[in-house]
Amino acid sequence: MTVSAPSHDLTSSGWDPAAFRSSIQDALDEFLSEQADRLAPLGPDAARLLEEARAAMTGGKRFRAAFCWWGYRAVRPRVEDETALVRACAALELLHASALVHDDYMDASDTRRGRPATHRAFEAEHRQRGWRGAPGQYGASAAILLGDLLLSWSDELLRRCGLPFAQVAPALEVFDLCRSEVIAGQFLDVSVQARGHADVETAMTVLRYKSAKYSIERPLHIGAALAGAAPADLARLSGFGLPLGEAFQLRDDLLGVYGDPATTGKPAGDDLVEGKRTVLVALALDAGGDGAVELDTALGRPLDAAQVDRLRQIIDASGAHDQVEVVIEQLCALSLTALDQAEIDDDARGVLRDLAAAVTQRTV
Repeated sequence: MTVSAPSHDLTSSGWDPAAFRSSIQDALDEFLSEQADRLAPLGPDAARLLEEARAAMTGGKRFRAAFCWWGYRAVRPRVEDETALVRACAALELLHASALVHDDYMDASDTRRGRPATHRAFEAEHRQRGWRGAPGQYGASAAILLGDLLLSWSDELLRRCGLPFAQVAPALEVFDLCRSEVIAGQFLDVSVQARGHADVETAMTVLRYKSAKYSIERPLHIGAALAGAAPADLARLSGFGLPLGEAFQLRDDLLGVYGDPATTGKPAGDDLVEGKRTVLVALALDAGGDGAVELDTALGRPLDAAQVDRLRQIIDASGAHDQVEVVIEQLCALSLTALDQAEIDDDARGVLRDLAAAVTQRTV
């Protein structure tokens, strides 16, 4: 296995998020090139799958990789093998891409980051080429297989990151748990949408297991486990990471209703069109009245701009929007208090505080 050294110094006391993202992208590009060589005997169809994998792995904020990196640094400030640690962190981004590919298909989303969602891209290709069978079925099959492939690769990249296996093994145990949680959380979400009802407690459970844990808490744990963390170290990081992950997803839920399509790359009010029973929606429905009935009836239906705006007005009038903002603020305060009290490296503490602001005050 040939591994290139990162093109940026990531071990200095200064934290350059752009340089870190670039190093993660370099690691992913090299890994995908390695996979392309392996799959070359399969011909142009495999090459097309790799092309879509590259598209799925391009761009993004790389928050999960960053929390993995700083979970390591929180426990072990000095990084002995920067290249290997970057590869380990990049494994989290493969997991994330897998979840997005599957999520977009399950939600029947048309776009992701301003480009066609994976299943839509393959569906369009089938239709343009006039192939046999149903274009939608071909797109669905391709998205399922690509998501599975990315999931498999996430395990492979962490296992073969370049660190000694004795160091990687505890992180793999956390990674196994992380993948189980996010998949089971995704099924809980699918079931909630199918039933067409979710109270606030159920919506929070979905949020916690579908997103909050795998976005922040588990990446922190994986990084810390790579650094040789004890159970007490992981518990301290949970005090920071879990409430922050919940705040992160609550912000995402607000963006799914109020976000600017030019910034998010998704249609206006996309979560409303998809019928997502988020905490925001559950709070609005709990308010009752004619507005709640109108919102409940409209969820999961095609909506034009005027209808989306009307549903936003209902949510605002219910007080749900303001309530979610308050909860985000409370969760952030809880997270930062735990961070201040944790026995971790002070440089890591400072960067984790900056990352907490970045994940909860974003517009995309």
